[in-house]
Amino acid sequence: MDTIAPKTPATLPFAAWQSMSSAEAARTVHSRLAALPENLRRAALAWLSSEQKLAADLAGGSGSCPTVAGQESGPPPLHGIPYLLKDLFDLAGVPTNAGSTFLNPARGTPSRDSALALRLRELGAACAGKTQLVEFAAGLFGDNSHYGDCPHPHFPDRLTGGSSSGSAALVAAGVVPFAIGTDTGGSVRVPASFCGVHGFRLSPGDGLIRDAMPLSPSLDTAGWFTANATDMLAAVTALVGPVRSGQEPRGCYLPTAALGVSFDPETAVVCDRAAAAFAQPADQATTSALRSSWQGAIEAYTVTALHEAHAVHRDWLAPYREHYEPGIWQRFSEGGRYTTGQLAGAAATFARVRTAFRQYFSGHDFLVLPATPFPALRKADCTPEARQALLTLTTPASLGGLPVLTIPVPLPSGLTAGLQFILPAADSPAVSWLLGR
Repeated sequence: MDTIAPKTPATLPFAAWQSMSSAEAARTVHSRLAALPENLRRAALAWLSSEQKLAADLAGGSGSCPTVAGQESGPPPLHGIPYLLKDLFDLAGVPTNAGSTFLNPARGTPSRDSALALRLRELGAACAGKTQLVEFAAGLFGDNSHYGDCPHPHFPDRLTGGSSSGSAALVAAGVVPFAIGTDTGGSVRVPASFCGVHGFRLSPGDGLIRDAMPLSPSLDTAGWFTANATDMLAAVTALVGPVRSGQEPRGCYLPTAALGVSFDPETAVVCDRAAAAFAQPADQATTSALRSSWQGAIEAYTVTALHEAHAVHRDWLAPYREHYEPGIWQRFSEGGRYTTGQLAGAAATFARVRTAFRQYFSGHDFLVLPATPFPALRKADCTPEARQALLTLTTPASLGGLPVLTIPVPLPSGLTAGLQFILPAADSPAVSWLLGR
């Protein structure tokens, strides 16, 4: 039987936060955070802005945006919104440790804000704090031996998923309405599904991720969480730009039975039913073409991600060995041992996946498949087999370098799963259609 946490405050939509005074909004963030269990606060929060500073920042973000003609056009779209920033992105004067204990001492405290933090300030949002994560974003479960495994805010005997664990947990707990994460191999999609919130990931290499602490530069993407669909559309519109309009988008879904993963039975039934509300099942030719292109995707992802992670960490692996979580140190170290042949094989798989997606999106606007094959896990169930099952579902979009919208799916047990909507572009007309359903 699941242990259910004491009731957390109800999540509030963007509009409710924007209706508060800056002082009230700052006070609400701090009081909601203080009401959480101590182990959740420690595992989810890396740094907290003072109530006074947050109130001032919220007030400062409520000015008017100039139009191209220099006229005032009203407040910026995210004015009055407190948000949390995954501790891979820099804030001037605030340590960035990326879930570790040594990154800030090794690199020094940042002297300037990341591009994403600057952009959010322009949009009127105010940073309330920074969130914890799996060390160096290298995991999907939400575990961290330095700061504590991040408990699910509603089922504390289960984990949030990761690596963007703190961001998803604190949106689900109602502390803030919006939080920034990253997604390399599923680090927005998995915690969004486990925590019952909406998630969005962009594409690798854009301006909002390039100056974040990398795991794998060719695969890392920026992303975010909101508690509901209306707020997600507002966040996408603000950060990506107005989504293109068009006719009702064309899409299909891959049934759980076609994905080669052992699903929790309840999750399989509910995800198939939820997907059918958005699209028809893919025909046999489409299913076969996609599934064939995805063969070897996990190996290609692993080789590429760890090879790049080794390059990022090469100079730290020896002097800071005792400061890494042992499993992460081992994986990053082994990333330097892949052969030219293995790297070439991974590149060929990437090319095959991207070709298949290009062909698919020549006739479709989105593809639906489950984000996870099971709901949030207990620590004992966070096994290599579970990781393999998660990566089977998440690595295709990662190799494709594609944006993904994740929508939560409630289960009869009270837990949640999720659907991932793989898109050809972040401003796809499908975004507003999917979020308006």
